[in-house]
Amino acid sequence: MINKWNKILKGRGTIVFCASVIALFFLVALLAPWIAPHDPIKVDLLSKLQGPSVEHWLGTDHLGRDNLSRLIYGARVSLGFAAMIFVSSLLIGVLVGSISGYAGGWLDSVLMRLCEGIMAFPNLVLVLGIVGIFGPGLMQVLLALMLVQWVYYARICRNMVVSLKERPFIAAARISGSSSWSIIRRHIIPNVQRPIVVMGTLEMGWAIMDISALSFLGLGIQPPNAEWGAMIHEGTAHIRSHPELMIYPGVLILIVVIMFNILGEALSERYGVAKLRR
Repeated sequence: MINKWNKILKGRGTIVFCASVIALFFLVALLAPWIAPHDPIKVDLLSKLQGPSVEHWLGTDHLGRDNLSRLIYGARVSLGFAAMIFVSSLLIGVLVGSISGYAGGWLDSVLMRLCEGIMAFPNLVLVLGIVGIFGPGLMQVLLALMLVQWVYYARICRNMVVSLKERPFIAAARISGSSSWSIIRRHIIPNVQRPIVVMGTLEMGWAIMDISALSFLGLGIQPPNAEWGAMIHEGTAHIRSHPELMIYPGVLILIVVIMFNILGEALSERYGVAKLRR
């Protein structure tokens, strides 16, 4: 059974399917202003808590706002900011890890002790502490998650660089007179980027869940803007009479996170890359 599952994961079809679903979500988020049927923040109390209809395909919420439009615009926040966290954390982590692994010595020790200090705390606890200092808001959440997540990339990248810098092609570049920065940029980073990006795909799922969880707690995006986690929070007041207000965004979070996780697992199996674990 395990061998069959691994074979499925390694299949090109699995990677293409997951990547296509993720690309579709990003396309919908990008085209939100043009495809959303209604203004996502327009209040219409006369139309509140309506069921699906021709005008409102997924009904309305407790303030009469169109659920479909809010889900579409919510994707811009959940996916867009998760991508920003991923890219910024990846860039910082790869840069710090490359410098640390290549330089070695006291600089390596200082940077790795810093990473270990951050990793000693549970992610959500550390993020809550940072948001508590700077106050609630989406930009504060973005900064907090970025400051927490770069250490994972830095640690993995550093370990790969330590093994790479002793390879013959690095020695040849050093003998030819290339500077340390040139060696890192032209030889080190290109050789670590594929494993890091593959492992980072798994982190995208975590970033989406973190953003949604913090918005659910009221620390992320603030009303009346739409975000999937915030929509779940708003729907809790009507969980018995209108559970769909929580189900709609919850299902979208579930689908996107599963797609990223399966894609990450499939790429790891296909390219033989060890999985990144928190």
